[in-house]
Amino acid sequence: MNYTLMIVGMAVVTVAIKAGIFILGDRVTFPEWLREALAFVPVTVLTAIIVPMMLAPHGSGLELTWRNPQLVAGIAAIGICALTRHQLLTIGAGLAVFFAWQFGVLG
Repeated sequence: MNYTLMIVGMAVVTVAIKAGIFILGDRVTFPEWLREALAFVPVTVLTAIIVPMMLAPHGSGLELTWRNPQLVAGIAAIGICALTRHQLLTIGAGLAVFFAWQFGVLG
C-alpha cells in the first residue's frame, strides 16, 4: 500500500507541475539569470548519473583500471567528442569501444 501511495503521490506532483506550466504558458516569465541557470540542469543531471557508473560500475568502490570497460569507453567518448563535436559519432564510438572492451576484442 505504501508503494501505491508513493507512486500516486509522485504522479499527482508531476501532473500538477506540468499542468501548471501548460495552463500558465507564456504568462509567466523567468528572469534571465534563472533561464541561464536552468540551461545547465540537463548536463548536470546526466553527469551525476554517468560519472558514478563509469568510475564504480559495480557500486562497491572505484575501479580506476584499464579493465573497467565503462571507464575506457567513457574516456574514448570524451576524446572523440572533444575532437569532433559530433554527438552521434561520439555515442556510436563510445558504444563500440565499450562492447569491444567488454568482450575482449580490445582488452
